[in-house]
Amino acid sequence: MFKSIFAKYVSAFMLINIVCMIILTSIIASIINTYNTDVKISTLESTTSYVLECIEDGMSQSSLPNLRSYVGIYSTTLRRVINAMSVNVDEFVVFVSDESGEIILTGGGASSLKYGGDDGIFTNDEERYSISESHLEHLKTSGSYDEISTLGGMFDEKYTVYSVPVYFGGNFVGVVSACTVSSGMNDLLDGTVRAIIMSTLWLMLAVLVAVYCISERLISPIRAMSRAAKQFGKGKFDVRVPVRGNDEVAELATAFNNMAASLESNEEMRRLFLANVSHDLRTPMTTISGFIDGILDGAIPPEKHEYYLGVIASEVRRLSRLVMTLLDITKIQAGERKFNMIPFDVCEMCRQVLISSEQRIEAKRLNVDFRCDNDNMYAIGDTDAIHQVIYNLLDNAIKFSYDEGEYIIEVRAIDQKIEVSVYNEGVGISKEDLPYVFDRFYKSDKSRGLDKTGVGLGLYITKTIIMAHDESIKAESEQGKWCKFTFTLKRDRSKDKALPERTSEH
Repeated sequence: MFKSIFAKYVSAFMLINIVCMIILTSIIASIINTYNTDVKISTLESTTSYVLECIEDGMSQSSLPNLRSYVGIYSTTLRRVINAMSVNVDEFVVFVSDESGEIILTGGGASSLKYGGDDGIFTNDEERYSISESHLEHLKTSGSYDEISTLGGMFDEKYTVYSVPVYFGGNFVGVVSACTVSSGMNDLLDGTVRAIIMSTLWLMLAVLVAVYCISERLISPIRAMSRAAKQFGKGKFDVRVPVRGNDEVAELATAFNNMAASLESNEEMRRLFLANVSHDLRTPMTTISGFIDGILDGAIPPEKHEYYLGVIASEVRRLSRLVMTLLDITKIQAGERKFNMIPFDVCEMCRQVLISSEQRIEAKRLNVDFRCDNDNMYAIGDTDAIHQVIYNLLDNAIKFSYDEGEYIIEVRAIDQKIEVSVYNEGVGISKEDLPYVFDRFYKSDKSRGLDKTGVGLGLYITKTIIMAHDESIKAESEQGKWCKFTFTLKRDRSKDKALPERTSEH
């Protein structure tokens, strides 16, 4: 039912408004009713007190034996007093009862009171109303009594009734009661409820507009992201989401666009990788196939077989290296490659890799400078993995060096780290390419003029290995002049001889 965010927001806000309206109406109604009742009781109490005082003063000055006799003689005076007190009060009634609870006099302006006699005096022939026994008993014990009722059918609707007992000579002789209609505040209460409801409806309309604007502001970028994600599923990574404002939604849109740019970059590198792998697979396979066919059909003379078999073996090894590289990438991505961390001599490992590259170095007549703080410097790491890192860096440095250029390998101890750097004078890396040199499938030499054997995975593997050691690697370069790669390893000081202490240099 509530599938959209807008519907959920509107439903939640409407429900909150309705609940608040009900609670507010209940509180206001309770306050009005309580206030109304208190005011009425106070008015009735003052009225009954005044009438009681008049009756008690009159009876004390007369020689009449009981309240009924007194009322029979002075009813006109009493009614005048009662009517004067009720002139400004709608539906106000005062009545006097004898000691048995039988009403003997009424006054006031209540049209709904059922009594006979224009003078308010009940005669023996008229229908009489009496105060209940329980009412009388309560009056005798507590001194006053109030209730909301029709007084046993005396009124057509409920009245608020307040009664006090009349004593003369220490004896209970009657009751004075004052009544007023209980629904006097209904109009005010109804008007208040209507005002609350109208205010709530206007508030709901305002909330509806506000929720629509806010939810549209939130949903629009999410909807755009959903459409863009569907395009990603179709292989279209050039879609971007518009960014408006600087709030959390804008940050999400920016992050989404960055992700899209990364996916687009990865897709481009994947295409380049497939092109490179296809080329690197096709070239040696074509060479191998051609030479084998030449040997089999006799186009290559027997005396040349050994030479061309050597070329075929070289191409096979090239294919083997490519396959092994791809397997390494697969293992790294799957987390299957485990690293055995042990102490080893970094300087000795660098020497071994350097010696293995001697022929290539001599072919380019490079000026080699090998620098170590000490002949033996120990670090902690996986020896096979670090050997691969050093080999990749030294191999790249040779590959992209100028003939007779500077070629420097340096191993230094800095605080708790061993820092290894490889520097060469050569083609270098452009500023545009430098941030991406460690990405998968990336090849800065897109023309393949110098890098004929790589597929853009060596530096990615290198960085992955260093990151698995919780260490760092960085590249620095000035295009057309030089390039330098530097990585760190954890230092094993237990095997160190005295080494000069260094601090980080920037």
